[in-house]
Amino acid sequence: MTDLTPNIPDVVAEVGALFERYEQALIDKNVEVLDATFWNSPHAIRYALNENGYGFAEIHAHRVARPPGPGIKEKRIRLEILTLGRDIATVNLEFKIRGRDLIGRQSQTWVRFPDAGWKVIAAHVSTVNDRPLW
Repeated sequence: MTDLTPNIPDVVAEVGALFERYEQALIDKNVEVLDATFWNSPHAIRYALNENGYGFAEIHAHRVARPPGPGIKEKRIRLEILTLGRDIATVNLEFKIRGRDLIGRQSQTWVRFPDAGWKVIAAHVSTVNDRPLW
């Protein structure tokens, strides 16, 4: 049976460091690191505020087109990392949108591949709608 022990400290630290590396690469527009973070597969998905990337090639194309800089995150509100065993993780970040009265949310699903290490297989960025939909 697969070990699904939650939040093994060294695994949480490893995923946390990779997340911080990714966040810095967004600011620096380090496409090499951004690409290395994502699973190089047509099955990878990244939903962002202004585009949807279906597959690694589309995700990469958005990376190249994106301007460098601090991006939309003004301030972190809450960061949650959940690891299950040594090979599955989720990272969720709630943040203040720069210059707007909006809260953003970012989620990533990470998997450790035997031949490639940790990769994001799915990611999503959105804002919180302050008006209920129902």
